[in-house]
Amino acid sequence: MNTAVIKFDPHGLVPAVIQDAASGTVLMVAYMNAASLAKTLETGVTWFYSRSRRTLWQKGETSGHVQKVREVYYDCDGDTLLVKVEQQGAACHEGTFSCFSRRLDGAESERDTSAAVDYKPAMTVLYELFNVINDRKANPKEGSYTNYLFDKGRDKILKKVGEEAAETIIASKNDDKQEILYEMADLWYHCLVLLSHHDITPTELFAELEGRRK
Repeated sequence: MNTAVIKFDPHGLVPAVIQDAASGTVLMVAYMNAASLAKTLETGVTWFYSRSRRTLWQKGETSGHVQKVREVYYDCDGDTLLVKVEQQGAACHEGTFSCFSRRLDGAESERDTSAAVDYKPAMTVLYELFNVINDRKANPKEGSYTNYLFDKGRDKILKKVGEEAAETIIASKNDDKQEILYEMADLWYHCLVLLSHHDITPTELFAELEGRRK
């Protein structure tokens, strides 16, 4: 990338919009200077400049929630960057996938499951869960059920996929909506674990599904 086209402000900074490459979710906005941009391009993970501490910092250096850089764009004026990343874990220090989790109309303050579905695109929910699963795979956490599955290996994961598929069938036979939702959520979760086990992304699955629209 020819960084000479980037127009840094009088303080030597340029705003960087960070976007999840898979889901398109805008994760955060931070500032880069020439040095942090160079380190980002060199290392393949995001580095920023802290205006308060006046120092460079790597996203996820202490939390493990690193951002693997996929593509870097600049706008038509050359004064703003768009960095598409593979987010590991949560982008926000408050533990949410995106820093932009609050709506001005207050809808996001309802933290129950039904409210979340209303304002989050389905793909975003799937990718948030998949990123957490991948994060557990890369950074094991004691007591994590996801890590238990990875530790036991493919046969255990496959067994759970089979069990949850059978329980979904039973729920459907019982014609119980809540039971169907619960069991199918379990099934989808274990399917995502299986995808992660094989290093397959939901994007690849969606591409396959596109060919089924007949």
